[in-house]
Amino acid sequence: MKLIDVTNSHPRLVKEQLANTDANFVKVYSLGQTTVIFTGAPTHEDIILLNRNRRVKQNEIDFVLSKLSNRNIEEVEILPGHNFVELSYVKHDAHRLIH
Repeated sequence: MKLIDVTNSHPRLVKEQLANTDANFVKVYSLGQTTVIFTGAPTHEDIILLNRNRRVKQNEIDFVLSKLSNRNIEEVEILPGHNFVELSYVKHDAHRLIH
């Protein structure tokens, strides 16, 4: 498996995410037929895996987590949907920002 950065091909998505959420960065990747959207905010990060043709596979989730974060599956909130999975986790240094 290989993640390919395709952020420059999605300027509208990036602009809307930065304008309408607390995200301070947005990256878009291609993982074959699966699109990966990685957003980061001061206190948390979210990763969305989207495949319009089939369900997202567990090995894709594990691969993306290993490449984009230093989290294991037990540290991540998983929100499954139809043909997509959202992964969300609090940043390790977020407690300093909250207090």
